[in-house]
Amino acid sequence: MSAADFKDGLIREIPNLRAFAASLSGSMQLADDLVQDTLLKAWGNSDKFQPGTSLRAWLFTILRNTYYSLYRKRGREVQDSEGTYAERLAVRGNQESHLDLADFRTALAKLPEEQREVLIMVGATGLSYEETAEICGVAIGTIKSRVNRARTKLAELLSIGSLEDLGPDRQSAAAIQRAGPEIVRL
Repeated sequence: MSAADFKDGLIREIPNLRAFAASLSGSMQLADDLVQDTLLKAWGNSDKFQPGTSLRAWLFTILRNTYYSLYRKRGREVQDSEGTYAERLAVRGNQESHLDLADFRTALAKLPEEQREVLIMVGATGLSYEETAEICGVAIGTIKSRVNRARTKLAELLSIGSLEDLGPDRQSAAAIQRAGPEIVRL
């Protein structure tokens, strides 16, 4: 892989890295720092990247390891189970959807970290089960189990049992139904 192709690949992955970093850290400022550190480490170790493998998975692994190293060094982590800090980062809209988003963030924060992490990797960033298993260093079956448990717990926390529980907006419910049963489990 040429240096230009590698650079283009890094640039394409920045939005995905940023979203994953924000979901891990709960802070856009820390997320941006994590992405920057990840990109610097990746660029400095570009000779270690094996062409033909997933650049996204390689970058996510670097980001994830950087994140956990940061907290090992600090020795403690601020818990934000009620979403107090996360709410300060968001700009509230005039629509009621911000309430749904706040409920979702609160429920997501209540998931065990290993379930939240794989749910974000698979559900939000679009990584495959195989890529996620590689990043986390566990078997694919373990990832599938964690994702399933996370979806089930999230639906339970949000009191979602069926499409009717998604609210009075029938147009949105119809769109969700067309998207398939997978999204209802999320």
